Amino acid sequence: MGSSKFQEALQSGKFVVTAEAGPLKGTSTTELEEIASVLRGKVDALNVTDQQSSVMRLGSMATCHLLKDWGMEPIFQMTCRDRNRIALQSDLLSAHVLGIENCLALTGDLPSLGDHRQAKPVYDLDSVQLLWAIKRLNEGYDIAGNELKGKTNFFAGAVVNPGADTEAAYELQIIKMQKKIEAGARFFQTQAVYDPVTFAKFMKRVEHFKVPVLAGVIPLKSAGMARFMNKNVAGVFVPEQFITKMAEAENKVKAGIEIAANLIKDLKNICQGVHLMAIGWEKKVPEILKTAGLIS
Repeated sequence: MGSSKFQEALQSGKFVVTAEAGPLKGTSTTELEEIASVLRGKVDALNVTDQQSSVMRLGSMATCHLLKDWGMEPIFQMTCRDRNRIALQSDLLSAHVLGIENCLALTGDLPSLGDHRQAKPVYDLDSVQLLWAIKRLNEGYDIAGNELKGKTNFFAGAVVNPGADTEAAYELQIIKMQKKIEAGARFFQTQAVYDPVTFAKFMKRVEHFKVPVLAGVIPLKSAGMARFMNKNVAGVFVPEQFITKMAEAENKVKAGIEIAANLIKDLKNICQGVHLMAIGWEKKVPEILKTAGLIS
């Protein structure tokens, strides 16, 4: 079995663009199909979130399978929150059988943040152990050491937060990044980046890992959203100049698109790609990429 299209794009050295789509709460897939048709040919892969923010929704695996049918390259996000090691490994086997080739290992938000607060968190494995499980399945064994009849072939990735706010937290992110690479992570996507200068310093620190890093970009929709993220999202810092620009802009959508596009231009020489988390603005991703000069 060969490598995935996404893996080939990264290995070719091109500046890679991934976007993110969250399945809806329910069985409707119309919105996802519309997003797929808007983004087809414009992004290298589309991440499918796994019960994002601990809110119960349509599953990531089924959605990835649909995206394949619609001509997209999916990245199957997998959190450790809801499944034990048996279910996680079984779902990975199922995903492979459905033709899904890329996956992103995450620990996952606490259920208390979501819409089923009484749900019992599992966390049988953490993201590092999940990466190791993927690596073992790729080698033809489960994590109990039993041989598989037919192995998987996943291109596995992980996340890193380059904006940790204290020196200790920053060091911890780098240690975790190293552990994830040792466990089998072949690419990284980051938390939202708004300060390319600080991010460039982070990239200098981790360049010896020689693993592709895609910088997270969340387009701003309002000054309120920026302030909310500064207050509530760990490791995200939106500079005051962007907050002022959003507050003063008559056309907030245009201003948000411009800020995101300029960030992408600045990040282009620092890392190997961007991961656009558009949060409801998925259909505006082509306009952001056009403004950034990445597509015509």
